Amino acid sequence: MRKSLKRAYFTLLLSASWAAVTLAAETNSIEAPARTGSSTRPHWSYLPVHPPASPSVANKKWVRSPIDAFILAKIEAAKLSPSQDADRASFIRRATLDVWGLIPEPEEVAAFVNDASPDAYEKVIDRLLASPRYGERQARRWLDLARYADSAGFQGDVTRPNFFRYRDYVVQSFNEDKPYSRFIQEQIAADEIAPGDQKALVATGFLASYTDNPNARDLIGRKYQITTDITDTIGTAILGTTVGCARCHNHKSDKISQKDYFSLQAFFANTAFDEKIPAAKGEQEIAYQKTLAKYETAAKDILDKQKAIIEQIREKASFYYKERYNPDARASIFKPKSEWNALDRWVNYRADIVTDQPALANYLRDIANDLQSPDHTPEAVAKWAEYQKLTEELKKFEKLKPTRGADTFTAATELGHSDAPPTYIYFGGNHERPLDEVQPAFPEAFANGETPAITPTATSSGRRTALANWLTSPSNPLTARVFVNRVWNEYFGKGIVGTVSDFGKAGDKPSNPELLDYLASSFVDGGWSIKKLHREILLSSAYRQSSAHREDVAAADPENKLLAVFPRKRLDAEQIRDSFLQASGRLEGAIGGPAVYPPLPANLNVGPAWEASNDPHEINRRSLYIFARRSVPYPLLETFDLNNPQQAHSKRDVTTTPLQALTLVNNDLVFQWSQALAGRVIREAGADEGARIERLYQILFSRSPDAYEKSLLQAFLDEHEKLIGSKPSDGKFSIAVPTGKDVSIANPIRASAFVDLVHTVANSNEFIYRF
Repeated sequence: MRKSLKRAYFTLLLSASWAAVTLAAETNSIEAPARTGSSTRPHWSYLPVHPPASPSVANKKWVRSPIDAFILAKIEAAKLSPSQDADRASFIRRATLDVWGLIPEPEEVAAFVNDASPDAYEKVIDRLLASPRYGERQARRWLDLARYADSAGFQGDVTRPNFFRYRDYVVQSFNEDKPYSRFIQEQIAADEIAPGDQKALVATGFLASYTDNPNARDLIGRKYQITTDITDTIGTAILGTTVGCARCHNHKSDKISQKDYFSLQAFFANTAFDEKIPAAKGEQEIAYQKTLAKYETAAKDILDKQKAIIEQIREKASFYYKERYNPDARASIFKPKSEWNALDRWVNYRADIVTDQPALANYLRDIANDLQSPDHTPEAVAKWAEYQKLTEELKKFEKLKPTRGADTFTAATELGHSDAPPTYIYFGGNHERPLDEVQPAFPEAFANGETPAITPTATSSGRRTALANWLTSPSNPLTARVFVNRVWNEYFGKGIVGTVSDFGKAGDKPSNPELLDYLASSFVDGGWSIKKLHREILLSSAYRQSSAHREDVAAADPENKLLAVFPRKRLDAEQIRDSFLQASGRLEGAIGGPAVYPPLPANLNVGPAWEASNDPHEINRRSLYIFARRSVPYPLLETFDLNNPQQAHSKRDVTTTPLQALTLVNNDLVFQWSQALAGRVIREAGADEGARIERLYQILFSRSPDAYEKSLLQAFLDEHEKLIGSKPSDGKFSIAVPTGKDVSIANPIRASAFVDLVHTVANSNEFIYRF
């Protein structure tokens, strides 16, 4: 009885609360709930960044950088000592994997190990940072945050053929050490701050990387979804703040209100994208246009006939297509152009870019098949039949079409106007229930009283420039802190703030707040130079430590938060694939350009979504350049926790599954790389098997095998040769032998056993871990 009364009482309370909320919504205003128990002192991450004083430490000789003093002070306070330096071979393998995403060549290891000069470490780090491989590696991290993909997602998952230009912009920016402040500004507002500069304009691909559905019938809703995606990505990637929570309600842990959220979203109210801006002509563009011209010449007669059919029904088809949008979109579409406001312009822009010839052809299909349609006539049926016939004939020329690349680029635009559509607070985040209108503003919790300085131009609102300037202002408490923490996370496996994209109250507290602020303040004072930041970390004693297990550290600091031992880390998906290619001697070094399609497993049939290439110059390129199709992630990379490009991806997962081991053992590509690696070892080490095993270890592990490993592998070879030789029952069998140029094989069965040895060694933990 008491339970029933309690349920009734709580039901009554909930009903009363909901009625109050509904009443507030109906009056187009909503009052923020009172915050109970909240401190008047701002959250630590919202406080201004100030350079802290360097702490005093006992072991002053260990301090090579101010970084080390902050680390050592914590270690000594716990009555521990830092680890000794890693041996040089381990260090250069670690640094090369971290900076380039690749294992080093044995000659690079030997040169560093034997370099007796006092600046040996500085020289090797400067060499790594000066290489274009550095930009490729760093770009991969940023592209995860930018939710980069070469396709749009949703059920159609249409290709974005020119998006590779944004990826190349990111690579180049890191390689030329573009200040992080400028890097952010260009990605947010290049069309406003650098109009006409293609190299900068492609940077706004950061904003344009949202998933998209061209068939969406709710155009107002689509606009809202796009600006929501952009706003959430800014919060996650740049501010390290989960602003998206405040879209539907005031943030439950951080002082970010719905008003803050929609005021931030208002900076993008007038933003659209032009996906077909003519690109400057280079080799790729000229080659693309030549291929396209061949296709259009060969198929001209059919293409002209199709176009003629569409032209006859264009007006009716366009009207038919526009009628099927939601009522609020139709109000804008059918309004005279002379009466358009900012929202009308956006809706009509969107309707125009998605209403292409195939969409208009669908009108013919519909009226030809719908006997009840007033437009259904024998003439319409005949036109649709003719159009279908032409479409089938056109397939004969499909192979002539360019399969990669583009002669255009994508960039943000504000459609040539400075006025912007209004932005409202939406009740519960529902765009069909607007409340109060808001203007662009920075979140109050960490804006430190700053207000946007918006200067419209004749063709743009100027809103995004104001946002970009605030994001990169030295007074902004989050941007520098978040970025240096991401870099720290790259090297040490865990950020100073473990939740790298959540610096709010629900996120982790910094394990070393003084170190975080030292890195952030020196980063800004150093001109936002990303390479300087990397260099200081890489040359620190903290980074130089051995990763050997220590019982005293494990007992006192089981999570290794103090970093008295260098943390070991499994390689990510791209590092594993690229290092396999590097070891095998097959890695192609070309930088940039259209994405490539390496072969997929034979049992994965995805049709035209993946036109695999057989060109070794394409399929053996770095993983960064593999086509990123949202609906078909590349299987080998996905197995090792590839990022999900549906939204900003903050940190790679590290899982351990049977499928990973089975992939390395059974995958045909991995075995082919093992054959190529075996061929390389034989070619470089000669006939002596001991020298071959030595060379194999130098390539894979940057070290020599010990006596036990040599004897074990020699025994494996002897036993495996007997096993392979005993297999044939009829005197015939096939074996896998080392591959590559100038590979001398005296005994094919012994050589086949060596391939299996190489395959086995390459499958070891030591290869796919960084120590």
